[in-house]
Amino acid sequence: MKNEVLFDQKWIKFLRRDWLFKHLPFTEFVLASGSLALGNVRPESDFDVIVGVPYGRIFTARFFCVLIFGIFGWRRRKLSHQDEAADKVCFNHFVTEKSFKLSPPHGDYWRALYRNLVPIFGDPEKIQAFFQENREWMRKERLYNDDLRHQYKNSSLIKKFLEFLLNGKLGNILEKLLKTIQIKKIKKSLLTGSGYQPRIYYSDEELEFHPDTKRIQDFLQRLN
Repeated sequence: MKNEVLFDQKWIKFLRRDWLFKHLPFTEFVLASGSLALGNVRPESDFDVIVGVPYGRIFTARFFCVLIFGIFGWRRRKLSHQDEAADKVCFNHFVTEKSFKLSPPHGDYWRALYRNLVPIFGDPEKIQAFFQENREWMRKERLYNDDLRHQYKNSSLIKKFLEFLLNGKLGNILEKLLKTIQIKKIKKSLLTGSGYQPRIYYSDEELEFHPDTKRIQDFLQRLN
């Protein structure tokens, strides 16, 4: 009963913050992931998300996510899960249409997680395309359902204006600059932040930061 109450409380708090996504440029869809999707939350749990973005703007999209959620004090600041970050949004996975399919290795944890991802923002067609790309290794057809937690499906005027402004040469210059800065910071963070069997990818196609997968092993042990 305590776990169910905590699960509900976590969702209530998270859904009070997800309105920000509709204002962030180049954010096409957002899926709730991690313990929030699987239902095994603890008081210290953060809010993991998978963010879908257009190819060619992944570093720009990440910049705005980090900046705006950071201003509100709602962003997890460090990669390491040894640092407590209760109720903060953890931007540990950005995907483009070229990386919708999860990179191997695939296993029971990832299969359970992807079967339970919860859409919270974005176009249902984009979300369905993401599910379709992962259906083979998930071993189950996943169809989009209109979940009540998917409160925001459309972009705001602010988001549309910023995308229009940054969709040409100016946006290309900004993307290259942000890529250089972010990769430098990512490499510096990984020198001290990596742990057990890390899953780290950073490219124009995908950004994934799971520097320590020990908690994944712990989850599988609890299942067994």
